[in-house]
Amino acid sequence: MNKLALMAAGLLAITAAGAHAAPALMSAEWTAQACDAWNRDEALSDGLADKWIKNDKNRGHKIIQMYRTDCGDKYLTEMKIVAKDGKAMCVYGGKQQTAALDYDVDYLMHATTERWNQMGAGEYGPMRAMMFGRLKFTGPKMEAMSVMGPFEAFLRLPGKIASDQACPK
Repeated sequence: MNKLALMAAGLLAITAAGAHAAPALMSAEWTAQACDAWNRDEALSDGLADKWIKNDKNRGHKIIQMYRTDCGDKYLTEMKIVAKDGKAMCVYGGKQQTAALDYDVDYLMHATTERWNQMGAGEYGPMRAMMFGRLKFTGPKMEAMSVMGPFEAFLRLPGKIASDQACPK
């Protein structure tokens, strides 16, 4: 193969790899994938279908907002969860849409990239994460404590969805 053909093949490989690069962890694109993963995870969709999703102050939804502390809260993303067909289903995942959360029913969580990765890898669950301050959490804590299994499944999402470790743009 001549030099020109090798360079063209190399450029094509780099371009193709870039086109399929994983989104930044906690970016809008990553959060959209997390929304899809939520709906495929029975611990989340079925495990939160009873009391948890019904605690919504009759709004018809709950909001979970999250970000990586080391990247800053300007990269806040959110997931909107609704009761649908007897399940707790994610109907939106992406950039923040909700300006003000109601912390009686909604959640705000943030942790450093390192901590999100550790939780995603299953190194520890929500109790340890909150007790040791590894996960900063605002929202109905007693409610969260009543659904530790599904909450742990949520914290495992960073380990299930491919991501780039650079801060979102």
